[in-house]
Amino acid sequence: MTVVSNKELIKRKANELGFFYCGFSKAEFLEEEAPRLEKWLKEGMQGSMSYMENHFDKRLDPRLLVPGAKTVISLLLNYYPDNTEQNSDYKISKYAYGNDYHDVIKDKLRELFHFITEEIGSIEGRVFVDSAPVMDKAWAKKSGLGWIGKNTNLIHPRHGSFFFIAELIIDLELEPDGPMKDYCGTCTRCIDACPTDAIVQPYVVDGSKCISYLTIELKDQLIPQEFSGKMENWMFGCDICQDVCPWNRFSKPHLEPLFDPHEDLLRLTNNDWQELSEEVFSNLFRNSAVKRTKYKGLKRNIKFLTRNDQTR
Repeated sequence: MTVVSNKELIKRKANELGFFYCGFSKAEFLEEEAPRLEKWLKEGMQGSMSYMENHFDKRLDPRLLVPGAKTVISLLLNYYPDNTEQNSDYKISKYAYGNDYHDVIKDKLRELFHFITEEIGSIEGRVFVDSAPVMDKAWAKKSGLGWIGKNTNLIHPRHGSFFFIAELIIDLELEPDGPMKDYCGTCTRCIDACPTDAIVQPYVVDGSKCISYLTIELKDQLIPQEFSGKMENWMFGCDICQDVCPWNRFSKPHLEPLFDPHEDLLRLTNNDWQELSEEVFSNLFRNSAVKRTKYKGLKRNIKFLTRNDQTR
């Protein structure tokens, strides 16, 4: 079987598993990203995410994660929800509506990995879903699955940016796909819309100012008061820079039932969120990415929003 047909075989199986795009790049050192990552870290834009400083070399060279790696297979899985109507002013990012994407996607990746070994031959490799030092957007860009926009999200010209990125890093050599050009042009909607000015310049986000960071990654007891009145009622994550992006007019609802919201999630009122008990939190977010912020973290976020009179 030829290299080209191996790629087509993998793409067909990936599509069958629900991934709407699959691209290939050579497993090698990320020369362009290295100085950018180093500068970003030196300027402290990772905030309290000290783990971003770990495994610097591994982030830039997949062969250090998978010895003998030859190919990075990048995959995109849509999470754009069909229904976003809520009874509350408090908001959570669309990616967290349903089951935790780590679990859902890893199951699909393992099935794809098993398929490759069964149909193509024995391979060595690993699967990754946003839980290891892998620069997923850089690899997706190299694989031709989109360009990295001014908000630093990967954007696909036919599907926008509401999708998860995952990888298989394997020791099977496959012909790389080329990158596509950047179509952001002169647009600055994401930069103009960010209420905390986290996009400090095109293609650079100060993570320590991002609402997603403040509501998820920041583990301090209190959110800094400098962000009072700027959170726009986001209690977990933030979609502002994606919601305003013109390319997301092409977003279509996902077809993955596991990403559908918990039946009670969209019904909760402002008062329900303010009075949220640990028992309700555990029931509502048992299988959700929201559990990352833990009950105390979500309550902290809600109190911060409420105290600063952001709810109507």
